[in-house]
Amino acid sequence: MPETDFLQDSKVTPGKLEFFRDSVRFEVTGSIPIESALSPRNPQVKLLLKSSGNSVLFEDVKLTKKVAAYEYKKSFVLAYEPWMEGAFLEAQFFHGKKIQSEPSQKKILARGVISTPLLAKIGNVNPDEPIPQVGLFISTGAMDADLSRSGEFLIRFDAGSSTVKMNASNKQAIADLKTFLTENSSVVSFKITGTQSPESSEGKSSKLGMDRAKEVKRLLQGSGIQLRDSVTEVKSRWNDWFDFRLQLREYEKLSSQRKDQYYAVLLDGSDYPAQTEALKKISGFNQVARDLFPALRAVKIEVVAKPLQGLNQAQTALLRQALSENTSSPDLDMADWAIAGEASPRLEDKAKIYSKMTELFRSVVPYNNLAVVKMRMAQRTLDQRTKDLLWKEANELLYQASKIATDPYVFHNQGQILVLQGKTWDAYKKLSDASVLTRNQDFLKYNESLRGALDIMRGDYKLATLRFDYPYTEPKDFFNKGLAYFLSKDYANASLSFEESVMAGRNYGYGFYGLAMIAAESGQTEIALLQLDKAIHASELIYQKALVDPIFEEIRSSDEFFQIFRSPVDRNEK
Repeated sequence: MPETDFLQDSKVTPGKLEFFRDSVRFEVTGSIPIESALSPRNPQVKLLLKSSGNSVLFEDVKLTKKVAAYEYKKSFVLAYEPWMEGAFLEAQFFHGKKIQSEPSQKKILARGVISTPLLAKIGNVNPDEPIPQVGLFISTGAMDADLSRSGEFLIRFDAGSSTVKMNASNKQAIADLKTFLTENSSVVSFKITGTQSPESSEGKSSKLGMDRAKEVKRLLQGSGIQLRDSVTEVKSRWNDWFDFRLQLREYEKLSSQRKDQYYAVLLDGSDYPAQTEALKKISGFNQVARDLFPALRAVKIEVVAKPLQGLNQAQTALLRQALSENTSSPDLDMADWAIAGEASPRLEDKAKIYSKMTELFRSVVPYNNLAVVKMRMAQRTLDQRTKDLLWKEANELLYQASKIATDPYVFHNQGQILVLQGKTWDAYKKLSDASVLTRNQDFLKYNESLRGALDIMRGDYKLATLRFDYPYTEPKDFFNKGLAYFLSKDYANASLSFEESVMAGRNYGYGFYGLAMIAAESGQTEIALLQLDKAIHASELIYQKALVDPIFEEIRSSDEFFQIFRSPVDRNEK
């Protein structure tokens, strides 16, 4: 008898198991034929979910005897555990008079569990990746140690030219840049990117864009703007529709349906010349080009910076004396102490200052800020007992802060600790309360991004996309935004957000992983492999996930898939 006869109709819905709101939900259906001599005796169907180290054997599936077959249909809801990501779901068939330890037949119904929502970045520390910054200090406003500010300034050029004309628009851009740097003198990054429009007058090589970028750098230096090499990046983009896509998103003269036509071309994976020809065939393209191309004859200046302020020498001396002698100083008020805490780069120094402040002042600020110090110390330890103790100490400090006043920062930090402890539902309530209490855009940007990440994990993908309506600079925020769009099946916006994640940090592999997922879902195998190759070499966690992620099941059997996982030595030998 053929081995799979009795299980040939057995199937699982959905065809690929998925994580959804902390569980895995699926339905198994099938039929066992009844045909004279082939009729099985005492038939039984069991289900087994198994990985290399764990397994779940479900109770027998109830069989209903019909005229020509035993039929079965049963739904399952299983609390998700991490080992399930690499497990397989197997149907097992038993029959005969005696109890059998081994099934007569087996059939694998599904391999792995798609756990894409769990990719959301919520502050967890992963091996070989930068330690995520968690917690929000209450700032005095004198300086902002945690929430960097970003500015974008555009210098326009005439078609085909790399000479800066100081017209009113460019003069205003330089003035705005100087104002921004005056208010935010601690520069984190300074990017100068020369771009070219697709017009023939813009040249046939990338030289024009780079010439523009270099010219603007010379202009800025000549204008008295200090550019440190360690944070300054000068580059150009050519034959790249990325900037056009950014403009298209804000372009109001096109309907959503017409924009979808553009995105369908821009996301089809073809090369630049092919996309150019396809765009020209879209009705109304000439008008769109006239409106948007001039802004591509430009240099984009992107700056991330924050204020740099602190105590003067005399105040610093008084602070040191107060700390060393364990006394207070009548010449230092609470604002001075708070500024000193913000300006101190080392967590240990912050801890001393804020701890002393809890003795001197009845205020939410020192309790909240000392709690944040404890949270960040917890991020830096590998010992779970120490981590749990630091979280406990942080929670106690936040409780004391809440007794003094109701404050959104306290709620946010309580929520962040709950997130790290895996209590996502309790965390969501805290973060929601935090958002209700303030209209501060910097705070909301940070709080809503974490809240959006939890929306992703909770399965509210459409709602999650609304949480990320802020100007972000961090790769993780762009990635979470892309993840929300991806899970909502809005691949155009997902692709754009993943690309922005890559642009914000090319060593941050999650943006590449997101692009690989989109390509795999779209059947673009070569592009999926190209993006996956970049992703897995940026993170061991991504490397391990890609090996079992069912999203890549269709391409996993190919030689090209396993080739990208080979070490450089193995590749050279081959």
